[in-house]
Amino acid sequence: MTNSANPALSQWSLDREIVMSRVIDAPRDLVFGAWSDPKHLPQWFGPKGFKVETFEIDVRVGGVWRFNMIGPDGTVYPNRMRFRRIERPQLMEMDHGVDQDEDPGMFRFTVTFAEQSNGKTVLMMRQLASSTAQRDGMIGFGAVEYGYQTLDKLAAYVAGMKR
Repeated sequence: MTNSANPALSQWSLDREIVMSRVIDAPRDLVFGAWSDPKHLPQWFGPKGFKVETFEIDVRVGGVWRFNMIGPDGTVYPNRMRFRRIERPQLMEMDHGVDQDEDPGMFRFTVTFAEQSNGKTVLMMRQLASSTAQRDGMIGFGAVEYGYQTLDKLAAYVAGMKR
């Protein structure tokens, strides 16, 4: 896999990361499937009240997901996610930004899936910005709150898949 155009994303740094975690009451394979299956991912992804309009989705190493996130007020946020690593069922790594080449605001996004002995899944999302200023801007924009809303939507979606 080629490296990101942004060399800062090649080296992980704690002062540039945002970390969120959630225990999801579902088996790891099911939770991983909700992240990695193109028919499921657009159904739940994004903060509360946001909808996803997909233009292209190819969930494989090197594949791209191009989509608009549409806010509750109708604001359209063009997004592009490139899948860098997929290690079923424990890890996915993506570069995420706006839907343009050489996006200076792109960030690295790693999701890990750990299975608990009680059948639940511990999901950890780590986002790596290219600078502390970018990370601080992401936090100021609401990345943590929106990230947890996204995980809430995932948990609800997976609960429906379990039935």
